[in-house]
Amino acid sequence: MTVLPSVSVVIPTLNSENTLDSCLKSIRDQNYPREKIEVIIADGGSSDRTLEIAKSHGTESIVHNRLITGEAGKATGLRKARKEIVAFIDSDNILPSRDWLRRMIEPFKETDIIASEPIRYTYRREDKFITRYSALIGMNDPLCMFLGNYDRFNMLTEKWTEMPHEEQDRGGYIKVKLYLGKIPTIGANGFMIRRRELARFSGDYLFDIDILHEILEKNPDIRVAKVKLGIIHIFSGSISTFVRKQERRIRDYSYYTRIGARKYPWKHMSYKRLFKFVVYSVTLLPLLCQAIRGWMKKRDSAWFFHIPACWITLWIYAWGKARSHFETAAMSRGGWKQ
Repeated sequence: MTVLPSVSVVIPTLNSENTLDSCLKSIRDQNYPREKIEVIIADGGSSDRTLEIAKSHGTESIVHNRLITGEAGKATGLRKARKEIVAFIDSDNILPSRDWLRRMIEPFKETDIIASEPIRYTYRREDKFITRYSALIGMNDPLCMFLGNYDRFNMLTEKWTEMPHEEQDRGGYIKVKLYLGKIPTIGANGFMIRRRELARFSGDYLFDIDILHEILEKNPDIRVAKVKLGIIHIFSGSISTFVRKQERRIRDYSYYTRIGARKYPWKHMSYKRLFKFVVYSVTLLPLLCQAIRGWMKKRDSAWFFHIPACWITLWIYAWGKARSHFETAAMSRGGWKQ
């Protein structure tokens, strides 16, 4: 690509002082023309040093996200974006190399490719055990592995997704054709997309997988790229944080589905695969076998978090589904921090 496109980096924040400095530093260190990058912070009302850190990095735009959630922050930040490509980088993401942005931009030389995303999470031995576990299985929610709907390389399956798709290897990236209603969980942690494709999105929320679902409904000929590099995602430092994030995921999904804000048809999931997840989580021994198999591939004790991760997810999702019939609001973000 002879002329590099300009990029708007949208970062939702809420009490992100523990991760934001590293995130912004990795963006500023990119080997990319500085005048072609704008950084937009959409803050949900942080009470810590988040905004101070953002200003110390010379952030071009800091906007208030009145609806607080990350999905609302993406929509708020998008309204301020003016560049050709929009990059959704979470505040707990770190770009692992100085050429990351250039490599993520490369697929856009093909006019039918509208979006790109890293194919894996970067594994670092120094990260805490839940972050390492998430990098090893390529996702933050183990249920997605059983459903086959994930979007990063999973060391157990040795695939980046099990959803039906077509691939063409382009060297530095894989060109992918997706099918409506069968889209991998693409759309977060380093997701990049042409801004013109987002022109139709005018609501208060921008949900990850729903973005491509709605675009594909209008144009089934679009392609996306899975770029052969990673992104660091500092997911969770403790089991209590993992529990809260899983609770947030199911409660938010139930609430926003009920009010009609969610678009992707998750109800078409494989119930056979869901039943397998339930059986494995209740009996535990199959999970131990999976953890041992993972440990044989990569000697890291973080694999054994697979057992409590699945068990916690099963019971939180079951309880969340039950309580969704009488809840009238999304999960509160009171006291939330990265």
